[in-house]
Amino acid sequence: RQRHDLYAKYHDYDSEISDLLGECGVLLFVQVPESWRLRGLALLALVLAIIYVYVWLRANKLRSISVKIEGTTVKIKVGDIFEEDDLKVIACNEYFDTIVDDKIIAKNTVNGAFITSYLDIPVSHLDAFIESYRFEENEVGSVNSNRTSGKTQRYRLGTIVRYGDFLLTAFAKFDDSDRATLTMPEYLEFLMNFWDRVNKVYAGKSVSVTVFGSGITRIKGHKLINDEELLKIMLWTFRVSEMRFKHPAILTIVIHGSKIDKIDLFDIASARHGV
Repeated sequence: RQRHDLYAKYHDYDSEISDLLGECGVLLFVQVPESWRLRGLALLALVLAIIYVYVWLRANKLRSISVKIEGTTVKIKVGDIFEEDDLKVIACNEYFDTIVDDKIIAKNTVNGAFITSYLDIPVSHLDAFIESYRFEENEVGSVNSNRTSGKTQRYRLGTIVRYGDFLLTAFAKFDDSDRATLTMPEYLEFLMNFWDRVNKVYAGKSVSVTVFGSGITRIKGHKLINDEELLKIMLWTFRVSEMRFKHPAILTIVIHGSKIDKIDLFDIASARHGV
């Protein structure tokens, strides 16, 4: 797909040059001496080659793009979500666990970093805050009394707890071995519920998210799904949801620098609505 988009962009430049020459009458009315024709063709080929290389380099060095989805500005960029302004989304598991032990929560995840480095209160206070949070009735799920580590109260996927400038969301289901796992229908359910709840709590502020499911979650039946495909699913569900950010608020999707090579931003920028 990227090669097709590169050719399309290259063709746009090629057509513009041809149109310009035609409008100036160079191709129609100017008699080029025989000795200069081959030189002219060689020069034109060189110019077009330079243009193609420029487009190719630009496509491969993209670190940030913006697309419009139903009137909302969506910025996709390389960065650190904790350095973004306004509201930052932290993907948690369905229990809103807070144990960072590389089993329940891995230290190198966004959730782990939030708890160990960016939480401004003791973890026990955050647990109490979540427990006393005013959830809607359909957001509270069943109790898993068989669970031996972590919390036992489940919450519906997409449920949000707003703590300061952070939106904690119930994202991953846990199996009996406390491994994060989702089916594709559950992943879509999460996204649709998530956008609906963001619409209720964002209060005119911009919202930053990561690529949900990148690297840690096992999506059953889709072993080969990659970060770019997950990103496109996020953009598609945002488009079909009722979530719309009112100007100047925007949605920012932050990609970790180590994963940008897995995502073709040029392809996404070239597509309608980013997908």
